[in-house]
This record gives sequence, C-alpha cells and structure tokens, in this order.
Amino acid sequence: MTPKKLLVVDDSNIIRNHIARLLIDPRLPKINIVGLASDGEKALEAAREHHPDLITMDLTMPNMDGEACIEVLAKILPETHILVVSALSDKATALRALTKGAHGFLPKPFTDDALIAALLELME
Repeated sequence: MTPKKLLVVDDSNIIRNHIARLLIDPRLPKINIVGLASDGEKALEAAREHHPDLITMDLTMPNMDGEACIEVLAKILPETHILVVSALSDKATALRALTKGAHGFLPKPFTDDALIAALLELME
C-alpha cells in the first residue's frame, strides 16, 4: 500500500510535533508527513505543492483561519480528507467546519488514542 501523505496545520508547535510523533504508532498504516504549517496561508502553499491525502487542521490561527482554509482546500483538493483538531469544541463550530468541507472533528485536548482513531476513520 502506498503511504498516505499528511499535512499538519496548527499554530501551536507543540501540537504539530505531538501529531507528527504519533504517526509511528503501529495501529496506523504508513503515513508520511509532507508539511507542517502554522497558519492557513502556509497550509495552502504546502497543499498545492504536495497534494496530501490527509490534513489535520486547527481552526484558530493567524493570517488565515482554519475555516477559510478548509473552504479553499475543499475546492482545490476535493479528494483530500480534512480532520479538524480544535479547542473550539462546540457543536456549531464543528458543523460549520464540516459544511465547509472537513471530514471529521476532534476536540482539543485529545488523547493519543482519540487522534489515532480519528485518523483511521478518515482513511476508510
């Protein structure tokens, strides 16, 4: 099986590194990180360049927030699956992100098990 390509988008370096470290978990198939972006503008650049299969997306970021970025990504890379990982865990925020093109929602703080389960679900 060809390894999946993942783009991690979060303004927190700690969260980006945490997600990246979890990808070695044996429950996950091979996933290669093709980019780490700290805002929506950098995410769009990386997505256009690398065409990731999966994206983890924060919502609250400088320059371009996650919702605006999801809207653009859904148009330019419709086959890419986006998992929102956000501290904004109210239902209205999650629904808005899903209607704009996200495929899943994981509230912060998250457990390693919850993130792995969400990534597996995204790849089905």
